Amino acid sequence: MFCNQCEQTAKGVACTTKGVCGKAHEVDVLQDLLLYICGGLSEISLLAEEKGIKNDDADFFLLEAIFSTLTNVNFDPKRIHYYINKAVELRENLKKEAQVNSDSPFSNFYPAKDLNDLIKQGEEKEIKPESFLEEGEDVGSLKLTILYGLKGIAAYAYHAEKLNMKNEEVLKGLKDLLVKIFKDKSSDLKTWIERALEVGRLNLLVMEALDKAHTSTFGDPIPTKVPLGAKKGKAILVSGHDLKDLYELLKQTEGKGIYIYTHGEMLPAHGYPGLKKFEHLYGHYGTAWQNQHKEFEAFPGPILMTTNCLMPPKDSYKERVFTIGPVGYPGVKHLSNNDFSPLIHLALDMEGFKAEIPGKEVMTGFARNAVLSVAEKVIDLVKSNKIRHFFLVGGCDGAKPIRNYYTEFVEKVPEDCLILTLACGKFRFFDKDLGEIEGIPRLIDIGQCNDAYSAIQIALALSKAFNVNVNELPLSLILSWFEQKACSILLTLLYLGIKNIRLGPTMPAFLSENVKNFIRENYLLTPITTPEEDLKNILG
Repeated sequence: MFCNQCEQTAKGVACTTKGVCGKAHEVDVLQDLLLYICGGLSEISLLAEEKGIKNDDADFFLLEAIFSTLTNVNFDPKRIHYYINKAVELRENLKKEAQVNSDSPFSNFYPAKDLNDLIKQGEEKEIKPESFLEEGEDVGSLKLTILYGLKGIAAYAYHAEKLNMKNEEVLKGLKDLLVKIFKDKSSDLKTWIERALEVGRLNLLVMEALDKAHTSTFGDPIPTKVPLGAKKGKAILVSGHDLKDLYELLKQTEGKGIYIYTHGEMLPAHGYPGLKKFEHLYGHYGTAWQNQHKEFEAFPGPILMTTNCLMPPKDSYKERVFTIGPVGYPGVKHLSNNDFSPLIHLALDMEGFKAEIPGKEVMTGFARNAVLSVAEKVIDLVKSNKIRHFFLVGGCDGAKPIRNYYTEFVEKVPEDCLILTLACGKFRFFDKDLGEIEGIPRLIDIGQCNDAYSAIQIALALSKAFNVNVNELPLSLILSWFEQKACSILLTLLYLGIKNIRLGPTMPAFLSENVKNFIRENYLLTPITTPEEDLKNILG
């Protein structure tokens, strides 16, 4: 086993026996084999498109299959086996339909039928440093960076396509780069740097498509108070990111006497008019993904995992967990065809919360339209020196104690500064009352990691209003990363030329020293230090 795609990777180098996330060796090698076969499907798909033949089902499958290889999404070798066979089936059907072929090994690879034999094939195709001996360490590092960025793009595109929003340029670019990772043995560093930045450009396009998918389907988010307590009665908890899945569940539970609670990255769902119209979408339960063992165990109802981040469930609540889409875990019930009836039946059989649990409220729903609607006032406050600086403190959360940095940083930010936040990193401080500056909340929740496009548009709008480039704004990015969507967002920021980002809690293990030095020298990206030192360096 060799896996270094996430921030928690063992010893800051790689997981080589079992994933820190709980991923087993056989799942790791099967996922690498799936990516290899998806490279072949991508190549045949591109050749078919040159002849005018487009297969939308193959494209959507490709997104879901790649999504299943992200950290904390799918731990089920049987499900990965299914994806492998399906990828080959789609590839061969496209060959016949379009009368195309290729001599590339991955476009002619046939998986073993027996799972044990398939695992051996996966071990032969495992993606690790030895895979890039011909290209060299630095190109190998960039290939991994591109691959992990493509995983993030696939996740965003999957969410968007479920809401009937697609970007053909993104799909074609994803397939083209995936083919190049496995096929192009060029050792030209400049070429691979350009391809890494191309991932950033494609990710910007797909985040725009996802933003449009969310807002055109559910309306523009509006600032909304969300209770953190609970209602007496039957309950279902929804975690992950997928708003379409939440919407379908809300429709199917309407009038059944079940309250729906969000968890983790689903908190921003409460700000969308098309979701908050459901009266039984009550509140938010729990915090970030790494606390789910305690939080899921205590929740008195079934739990739906729509995307990452799933942790291996404890036996005490495993029977109450349901997965959907790319998510999977051995022995956990998987839902398909938007049929939530097994989940709903279990919720009706359970007692739920025995009494009302009071709790504080938090605000969400400050997407770009909500923020930009008060942009003129914000600009006046900056010009009158009542707002000194903006901090974007957000990204992925995780279990390492060093991540307390982000809580301490927010607590130490001076009272004349605003804090924008997004993604699950905000759960370190999302319920803190930081006050206001003349009616403008000092803590502004922009949304999910999927809503990074909103943050970028806010920054671009402010730069236009002040007639300066983004790097000249009184704005600092203090980012935390954990998985592959964060990688794609970082590449987007680099593609946009944004500098002076502070990244933590550690630097990605898949970046070689030369690649890290290139990023530092050209984009002034630095690791976080201490809240006091970083604030001093930023504010003077």
